[in-house]
Order: sequence, then C-alpha cells, then structure tokens
Amino acid sequence: MEISLRARVRAGDPDAFGQLFDEHASVVHRHAVRMTGNWVMADDIVSLTFLEAWRLRERVFPGDDSLRPWLLGIATNVTRNTARAARRHQAALTRVPPPDPVPDFADEVTQRLADTEELAAAQKALSKMRRGEREVFTLCVWEGLDAATAAEALGVAVGTVRARLSRARKRLRKLTELELDGGTGSTGGTGSMNGRGGSRSTEGGIGQSGVQRPAAVGQSLGSRHQAARSTQEKKR
Repeated sequence: MEISLRARVRAGDPDAFGQLFDEHASVVHRHAVRMTGNWVMADDIVSLTFLEAWRLRERVFPGDDSLRPWLLGIATNVTRNTARAARRHQAALTRVPPPDPVPDFADEVTQRLADTEELAAAQKALSKMRRGEREVFTLCVWEGLDAATAAEALGVAVGTVRARLSRARKRLRKLTELELDGGTGSTGGTGSMNGRGGSRSTEGGIGQSGVQRPAAVGQSLGSRHQAARSTQEKKR
C-alpha cells in the first residue's frame, strides 16, 4: 500500500518535502509576490514558508487531499510577520544616517518592467483594503481557492471568508471607478495657453511662459518707432 504524501510529510520524510517543494514552490512564490509586490521578499517568504512547514509537519492531518491550502495558509502568516519585521527594520533605518549613493547597474530589472507595472497597479488597489479582505481576495481570486478551502488556509469561518470577499470585490470596483474618473479630467477652456482659461495675447513682448511673442499682424517695428516719435514731439 502506497503511503500518502500527507503521511510522509507528517513523518518527516525528506524526500516527501522535496516533492512538496517541487510541486508547490512556484504557487507559494506567486502568492507571496501578489501579497507583497516585492520579488526579493517573495523569495524569502518561500524559504521561510517551507521551513515553517517542516516545523509544523506534525499538524498535517492524514488523508489524500492536496497540501496546497495548508502551505498557502503558512505563507500568508509568514507574509504578515515579514511585513511587520520590514516595517520595524525600515523604522530603524530612518534613525541611521543615509549611506553614500551607489549607482544602480541592475539591467535585468528592465526585463520585468511590464510585470512590475501591472503588479504595482494591483498593489495600489489592494493596499487600500483591510488586511483580511486582501488575504481572502488573493487566495480566492488569484489562487482560485473556494471559500471553504480559503477558510481552512486562514483558520477562519467560511462565512467570514465570503463576507470579506464580497467587501473586497465592492471596494475594488469603487477604486477602479475612481481611477478611471481621475484619468479623464478637463484641461480648461478652449484655446488656453496657461491652464487658467485665459485667451491668448496678441500683443508683442514676453508672455507668462517666458517666450517672446511676435507683434500683432499688420504692425511693424518701424510704425511703432514712428508713433513713439510723434508722441514725443506733441509733448514738446
């Protein structure tokens, strides 16, 4: 009789953990990237997740079900702790004098530019949610877990997961509408050059933009000098 992967993991079989890593490391990494928006931190979370899984291996229940929800639950907890540690670390760094600037030669960053921009947009929206809503949305929408499995991963009731997911969807819809409305603002009155709706000046001289404007059509510099001379003669 073949022993299930769950039983082997619970018994601390190193080969079983190797198989567990091969099957689920990419899933855990993707979940960590989506939760943190940071590729480097996601690598650390993967390592910590499987270390924690080894430490908690005796809590694995027997059976033949996938261990993916269990791992995603551990990864979620590790992400919380990592985020808190990062905030404390950042607070400590603010009290240390900044180092000398060092040029950044990481050319490989450009290869991930498109993914990074999309991830940043998603993180911007998700960061405005409560933590519980963000975790449920990530597990149910991005990772495709059903409400019961997500509840098992997070250690909460199924009703809690459904309520948080409903709120998360509504908040995302509102945030999306706000983003769309904010990107189509008016540019002011027609023909405005300075953004205040004013009309263009037809007189020569320096405009508000600092650019030399030409004299009005049909008016020459010579006629201006002649008019100025006539005015002076009249005053005499």
